[in-house]
Amino acid sequence: MSVGAVSRSIYQVATEYDRAPLAYTLSGVAAVVYAFITYTLVRGGEAARRAALVCCGAELLGVLVVGTWTVIEPSAFPDATVWSGFGMGYLFIPVLLPVTGIAWLRKARRG
Repeated sequence: MSVGAVSRSIYQVATEYDRAPLAYTLSGVAAVVYAFITYTLVRGGEAARRAALVCCGAELLGVLVVGTWTVIEPSAFPDATVWSGFGMGYLFIPVLLPVTGIAWLRKARRG
């Protein structure tokens, strides 16, 4: 997910940013969050686990806010973001991924 989001974001910002700056900026934010979560999970340790948990919460909040916004006010997004329609363009993985990550990170703390 990180590689796909980063690649898509870089391409959109480099070639089409003026068409939908809000959508492409949000896609870039999602890409950075995915990459940071991946880094913290690879790094390991309690501080990294807590940072990943916070980022998963922020990611879930972003998906819910932007997903709702795109449903209520679709004209605000002339092009889709990773979070549009709750991640419909990515088979809803953007909404499932942070929920799964939070559950896994909480379980890992107990283990």
